[in-house]
Amino acid sequence: MSFLQEFKKFAVRGNVIDLAVGVIVGGAFGRIVTSLVEDIIMPPIGLLLGGVNFTDLFFTLDGSEYASLADAKASSSPVVAYGQFINTIINFIIIALCVFLMVKTMNRLRSHEPELPPEPTEKDCPYCLHKVPIRATRCAHCTSQLEVEPRPLET
Repeated sequence: MSFLQEFKKFAVRGNVIDLAVGVIVGGAFGRIVTSLVEDIIMPPIGLLLGGVNFTDLFFTLDGSEYASLADAKASSSPVVAYGQFINTIINFIIIALCVFLMVKTMNRLRSHEPELPPEPTEKDCPYCLHKVPIRATRCAHCTSQLEVEPRPLET
């Protein structure tokens, strides 16, 4: 089989296509959650904390002072942007919560097939009622002759 034929066989498999769709939808979902955190959730939290804009919370490593994070980055000053890190943590928590709820809902909606009972490995001796292996020809307890039920060979 040539390389291109192998690649085509791999690429058109359902799992690969499902994965690609999941990555694309996940990326779009991530942008939606980022916008939710930065544009809707963080402004009221910042207002409650005295008008703090989390995206502008930073400190410079060289001791310089700047009015905003953009100014500090524009001057190539080394900064620790902990406000953006807080936004990223909140993003992650919201995405993880949404994925958890989605998986939980999908599991609940998935049709539950009834589990088949396991195939028996023992049977009762009809004479003494002790358990014996299913393929036994004599009872180990009372030594009675037992009928062996024909079983198909396992492959």
